[in-house]
Amino acid sequence: MSKLPFTASFTQTLQLRYQTRQSWTQTVLDDFDTFLNDHAAAEKKASGMALSMALHYTDKPDVVAAMLDLAVEELDHFRAVVKLMHARKLNLARDEKDPYVNSLREQVRGGKDDYFLDRLLLGAVIEARGAERFGLIASALPAGELKEFYVAITDSENRHRGLFIDLARQHFSAEDVNSRLDELLDIEAKLVASLPDRPALH
Repeated sequence: MSKLPFTASFTQTLQLRYQTRQSWTQTVLDDFDTFLNDHAAAEKKASGMALSMALHYTDKPDVVAAMLDLAVEELDHFRAVVKLMHARKLNLARDEKDPYVNSLREQVRGGKDDYFLDRLLLGAVIEARGAERFGLIASALPAGELKEFYVAITDSENRHRGLFIDLARQHFSAEDVNSRLDELLDIEAKLVASLPDRPALH
């Protein structure tokens, strides 16, 4: 897997405020085939989101470069998950709505600068939650290639979290970043606590 540049210190800036229930991990393990399809869909959507941002912010070369690299990496992850599915004789199913991501998108504010900041910070929060949950799966799986794959995916999501925070700090003051991130982390925690367990990333 290709790796994106990031600053490790930024990874510590974003700490989720709600820990995923153990029952979620068990739900995934009990229906891993369904989870794999959702994981594939999540990677595909993440690649599309990154490409969309690259095309939207053509006046920001650092964003374009970072998002193009991210789009390629997420597409590589999508291909890897599809390969896992095919090894289990599974086919891709139709995408389902993601209540978690859709609810977070409702928090994006209007206004050019606010919209840009919120897209970056929500990207970081979503990647952070992905890292947490992929890490839970990696820890629960027995030793083997599947476990190694999810360990690598967890590391990747952690780097992506740092990437989005890094970009936000390059374009906005630390005060603006920290203040808005504080609000979004509280919102995200309440949202995750309210969602039912299902064999899906979110």
